[in-house]
Amino acid sequence: MGERIYVIAGKDESLVGARYQELLDELLEPEQRMTGLFSADGDEAAIAEILDEVRTTPFLTDQRVVAVRGADGFVSKHRDILEKYFEKPAATGILVLTVAGWDARTRLAKMLPKIGTLIELTPPPRWKLPEHLMQYAAGKHQMKLNKDAAEMLVELIGEELAQLYNEVDKLALFAHGAPAIRLDHVEALTGHHRIYDAFEVIDAVIGGNAGQAVSRLRNMFEEDKSTEYSAVGAFAFHLRRMFQAKALLEKRTSPVEIAKQLRIWSNKDRFFAQLQRISLAQIAAFLEELAAIDHATKTGQGQAPVLIEQLVLKLASAGAATNR
Repeated sequence: MGERIYVIAGKDESLVGARYQELLDELLEPEQRMTGLFSADGDEAAIAEILDEVRTTPFLTDQRVVAVRGADGFVSKHRDILEKYFEKPAATGILVLTVAGWDARTRLAKMLPKIGTLIELTPPPRWKLPEHLMQYAAGKHQMKLNKDAAEMLVELIGEELAQLYNEVDKLALFAHGAPAIRLDHVEALTGHHRIYDAFEVIDAVIGGNAGQAVSRLRNMFEEDKSTEYSAVGAFAFHLRRMFQAKALLEKRTSPVEIAKQLRIWSNKDRFFAQLQRISLAQIAAFLEELAAIDHATKTGQGQAPVLIEQLVLKLASAGAATNR
C-alpha cells in the first residue's frame, strides 16, 4: 500500500499552496478531480464528514483524495480520532492535511512515517530568493525571469513570498510576448514610482530641505499602502546605484559610461547632480542606517514609515547645516 496520508507543513501560505497543487497533480489527473477530490477548510471541516469522504469508494478514479487545508485547529481538536484513523487508514483514500506547524513530539507525528509522508516547507533565505523567483516564473508561466530583474524585485518588494509571486504574476502578463521578463519591465511596472519617489526624497535630503523631504516621504506612504513593506528597498536600490556611480566617478569613469553600466535611463542629469552634492562616505552611512531600519522593522522594533521619517529628518538637518 502506498502513502495514505500527506501532511504539508509550512508557515508561508504561498509555498504550502504551491506544494499542495503539485501534490494534487501527482495524485490525480485534472479530469479526475471532479469525482476524485474533496477539499475542505480546516475551520469548517467536520471530522465525521472528512472520514466518511476518505473512506468512500473511488468513482472513476483509482483513489480518492480528501484534503483539509489550514488544518492546525482541526488536528488539535480531533487529535484522538485522527490517531485512531492513522492506525488504520482507508485503503483507497488519501488524506492530505496542510498545516502551519507539525509538532514532532506528538503521537500523530510519530505515527505518520509508517503510513504517510511529512512535507516540510521553509522559505528560501534572502540570497536564494532571486533564483527561487526565476524557477517560479519558469514553472508557473513558462517564462524566463532575468536574474537582474529578479534581484530588483526582491530589493523593491522584500522577502514576503506571496507578494513576490503576485508581482511575478503581474509581470508575466505585462511582458507577454517578450522572450523574458527584463529589468526594464520591473522598473516600469513595479519599481518606477517607488524608485522615483525615493529619488525625490533623497534629492530633498541632500539639499537640506527637511520639510520637502518629509512631505514627499509621507506622500509615498499615503498613495500606496504597500510602500510600508518596500520603501526601504526602494531607497536602498537608489542609494546602492548612487554608491556604485560615485565610486566609478572617483575612478574617472565618464558619466555616459556609468549611465550605460548602471542602466540609468531617466533623470540622468539630476542623478549626477545629486552625486556632486554628496560624498561616498555619506552614501555608505545612509545605507547603514537603512540596514538598521530594515532589521528593526523585521524584528518588530519599529515601523518603517516612522523610522524612515526620523532618518530623513536627521539627514536633511545635517544637509542643511552643511549647506549653510
